[in-house]
Amino acid sequence: MDRPSVRVCGPSAAGVRMSERRVGCWLSDKKRRRMNLDAFIRFCAHHGVEVVKIDLTQPLGPQGPFDIILHKLSDVIVEAEHDSQSQQLLDNFQSYVSAHPDTVLLDPLPAMAKLLDRFISGRIMSQLNSSLRDWRICSPPCLEVHSGSDLSSIQQAVIRQGLTFPLICKTRVAHGSYSHEMCLLFSAASLADIHPPCVLQSFVNHGAVLYKVFVVGDKHCCVERPSIKNFPSGPCDRKTIFFNSQKVSKPESNSNLTSVDEHMVDPPSPSSDAVAALVKELRAQLGMALFGVDVIVNIGTHALTVIDINIFPGYEGMPQFFSSLLSHIQSVLDKHAAAGSHTTGGSSEETVGVCHPRS
Repeated sequence: MDRPSVRVCGPSAAGVRMSERRVGCWLSDKKRRRMNLDAFIRFCAHHGVEVVKIDLTQPLGPQGPFDIILHKLSDVIVEAEHDSQSQQLLDNFQSYVSAHPDTVLLDPLPAMAKLLDRFISGRIMSQLNSSLRDWRICSPPCLEVHSGSDLSSIQQAVIRQGLTFPLICKTRVAHGSYSHEMCLLFSAASLADIHPPCVLQSFVNHGAVLYKVFVVGDKHCCVERPSIKNFPSGPCDRKTIFFNSQKVSKPESNSNLTSVDEHMVDPPSPSSDAVAALVKELRAQLGMALFGVDVIVNIGTHALTVIDINIFPGYEGMPQFFSSLLSHIQSVLDKHAAAGSHTTGGSSEETVGVCHPRS
């Protein structure tokens, strides 16, 4: 059964043009390469927009002024928990933004910090079970494991919260290479393999198909990726499977975890209306414009199931990403100018932080 691998929704991004507006940009070296930032800078220049790479190791004042700052400070926020130099960089950035309340942040730091903690993002996803019930959108049962309690207590909590095996175990911190290291647990005894703080989530059979929903303001697209194959429901004596989620879900993935029975019936594609409703709800809940949502379709119930939310994802496979991003920047600044005040979290006086996993 053939399915479209990409669907784009939202207003057209054609005809984007801004003048006399200055965009500051801070991304990690890895993010710059994945986004092809230099190409985006050239694209913006072609439309009369100056994009300036911000150097956090230097005073921000002389680098400004900025009408808007595009950033992914996830690395700095996480590292600031245990590195004084990163904390200083974060403090300097927040001081600059607080002193320049008319500078818009895309996205606000406190909103981003929430998604760095899977305990918090899990609670946000669980709210979808009621707010989007009419769309048959849900999230799997999950359990926060805060510390290395005795095995019996964790086993009892799994039963009490209604989790079912297999389970997926994820780190609490949702950023960095370590955050992609996960495991599949198949029995109560295998809970001895987890390393708190972490999140346990019931595994939902979904035909080895994952959909990445990329959001840029009022535009979004749905990109199909490989995912974990189906497993029999219920506990069994299978050994714990450790894996890296990035490697499993890459477009060219050739993992044993993604191999499927050729006779398996493909799950249906997500409803475009349901995805649009999900994006609208999350934009309102998160107060963010640049994020991704990992969704699957339950092979048994066909319910659209949300399993993860990501800050400023890679957007691989999203058509017209540059024009969509520039169009959103234009829209934000137009609304900002019309309102005459900072409307998108321009001031970030709240202290941001994130917990970090123990070794």
